[in-house]
Order: sequence, then structure tokens, then C-alpha cells
Amino acid sequence: MSRVQLALNVDDLDAAIAFYSKLFGTEPAKRKPGYANFAITEPPLKLVLLENPGAGGTLNHLGVEVDSSDTVHAEIARLTEAGMFTEEEIGTTCCFATQDKVWVTGPGGERWEVYTVVAASETFGTSPHHGATTDSGAGASCGGPADTEDTVAAPTASCC
Repeated sequence: MSRVQLALNVDDLDAAIAFYSKLFGTEPAKRKPGYANFAITEPPLKLVLLENPGAGGTLNHLGVEVDSSDTVHAEIARLTEAGMFTEEEIGTTCCFATQDKVWVTGPGGERWEVYTVVAASETFGTSPHHGATTDSGAGASCGGPADTEDTVAAPTASCC
């Protein structure tokens, strides 16, 4: 099963969890300090909440969660063949999970990832191209824009 991922920055994680639990009628699938995700069945959505005080209400990144590493590698080949610049992260740990993923950037600067979760992790992790490690996830930014001075919410750690 594939599903779209929406990663949002929130000022107050507890308030956001309460709101989205009511909105979608389900509790988070995973909750860690500064981080929560919902695996929503209907509509099929992976909602990721990243506590980033001062950046609440902004988009962190978008993604498509897929079933396997083979699918990630197929997407890398397809996107490359289509002439898109890709950033591959195989076996990276982020958002409390070990993942295989590929990143692309849309024309408006929006970051998209195609990823699969390989294993759970007890640490938030790091993403080699987008930021530094954080154990708590607080102040995290998954897949924020490549290091530029024009970012709206400057990433301190990157992944998801």
C-alpha cells in the first residue's frame, strides 16, 4: 500500500495531537519527544507532526510512503530517467525509523520524499544532506530545503 505523507511543523505537539486525533478519529501510531505520526486509513495518509516552535502551521515536507526498498530504487531510476535531480538516502535513520528514500524538489522549492521504513529506531536520527542529529526530534525539520539562506523555517535536523 502506498499513501501520501504530509509533514507539518507545529508549535505545540500536545495540542496538535489532540486536534488531529479528533479530526481523523485515531490516535498517533508513533509518539516520541517532539514528534508524532498518524497512519490514517481513510483517507490513506501518513500525517507527521514535528514540534518546531515559531514555525507552527507551516509545511515541513511532502512524501509518498511505499511498501519496499525495491520500490524506492525503482523510483530513483524512474525519476533519474525523467531528468530530475535526486538525493538518495539508503539506510538513513530519521523520524525514529531506519529508512530508504529518495528526495526531489518541486518547482516551488517544496521537498518530496519517496520512502520506505526498514526498521524502528529509538533515536530521531540524522539526514546527511539536510541537517544535524537530534535525539529528541524537537526543533526537527524533515527534508527541509537544501542549505540556503532563503528558507522559511531553517532546519535543525532532517528526515522522516
